[in-house]
Amino acid sequence: MILLLFICSVAAGAAAIDATRHHELSYVPPSEQQYGDAQKGYNYLIYGDYIKSGLSYGYYRLLQGKDHNNYLGRTGKAAVVPYIFNVVKNADSLDLVVPNCFTCHAQEFEGKLYPGLGNSTIDFSQSNKTNFAQNTVEKFMQTFARKRYNAGKDLITSLHAVLPYLKTEVQGVNAAQRLTILLAAHRDPQSLKWSDEPLMNFPDEVVPTDVPAWWMLKKKNAMFYNGFGRGDFGKFLMMSNILTSKDSSETREVSTHFGDVLAYINAVQPPKYTHPVNQALAEKGRKVFTNNCAKCHGDYGSNASYPNLLVPSDIIQTDSLLFKSNFQNPEFIEWFNKSWFATTDHPAKLEPFNGYIAPPLDGVWITAPYLHNGSVPTLMALLNSSLRPKYWQRNFKKPEYDYENVGWKYTVKEKPSKKTYNTTLAGYGNYGHTFGDILTDEERKALIEYLKTL
Repeated sequence: MILLLFICSVAAGAAAIDATRHHELSYVPPSEQQYGDAQKGYNYLIYGDYIKSGLSYGYYRLLQGKDHNNYLGRTGKAAVVPYIFNVVKNADSLDLVVPNCFTCHAQEFEGKLYPGLGNSTIDFSQSNKTNFAQNTVEKFMQTFARKRYNAGKDLITSLHAVLPYLKTEVQGVNAAQRLTILLAAHRDPQSLKWSDEPLMNFPDEVVPTDVPAWWMLKKKNAMFYNGFGRGDFGKFLMMSNILTSKDSSETREVSTHFGDVLAYINAVQPPKYTHPVNQALAEKGRKVFTNNCAKCHGDYGSNASYPNLLVPSDIIQTDSLLFKSNFQNPEFIEWFNKSWFATTDHPAKLEPFNGYIAPPLDGVWITAPYLHNGSVPTLMALLNSSLRPKYWQRNFKKPEYDYENVGWKYTVKEKPSKKTYNTTLAGYGNYGHTFGDILTDEERKALIEYLKTL
């Protein structure tokens, strides 16, 4: 589900990384991956039952009505539910509405849905209200629709266990990695059977992340912001299944589809910039990029390459709470590395790192906000740290994109509130990645123009 969007690795202080400390960056070697059929993978994502417990279709329609967008062009009952849900049949042939991967991995942008774009509008700050609504629906179903309640019981049980621990400080950041750790805490690592009581401790902090774009994954040799996801990517991609899985036999069946899902993800292409590009300025920016950024973030065009480099924390200097908390929790790492996911065919494993990985920048123009925690609203502010706002607020109801500075238009606030991104909070810091500060304004403008073409 996630990966640090630094935009340019120019210098450490006054000296460039490649001239002084580039040797300290670690290469991530490739791992063997499953292969499959991209079309089958897409069909499984939009129709499949990788989540097998949910709200009955009839009650969903009663509560929510009909969705008329059908962004995914689906047929049947799936055509009238939002793209973030699938409609599946359970063992009793009851139609259920269940969450799908596009809850986090798709976003509407200027009237169009972009599958694979990380959802930067999701709201984990309302988890308490969500829990209240869930309790209301649950009590109604227990009283008047026992069969339908049983069809959703596994999902309800999981949500009861995790929702109180998922609340973020602001809308627009993601807590899915926290969700994975919480679900793992309630499951035996080998059988994956549910335990009402947690079987391991988990960090107190809810660390925010910005969801990375799927189209970057094809270039990467490791998953997640610190590159600690090694081995079979399919095992990580399918972990949403443990939201409702009964045991490892069910998870094993679901895993047979994720070679196809990975094939689809590898086929997803970054969207082209939707406004005119100043090609002469972009060519100047290409030279700035080649001289200052390419050694960490790769080359693009006819000689495309990506170095897969891990950057130590004392070089990147961005907020460290993510890799210190979620990504270095010893009990979770032990759980995963002895779990079904790490010991079955095509195993996966976790290897912690004190820092973050320098990701590819394909389609970076549409992936705002920036840094691993979404703390910087525009590319211009990322390349000039003096422009980064301490407290800032986006309009989620009527979002507007800033095509000059490339990112979300925002309002600077004088003090924090629940609707304001507060960069003074632990895990929400907007510091670090100051390499662009030594560039001139003209170089930054040229560099941004080039980044629009990736």
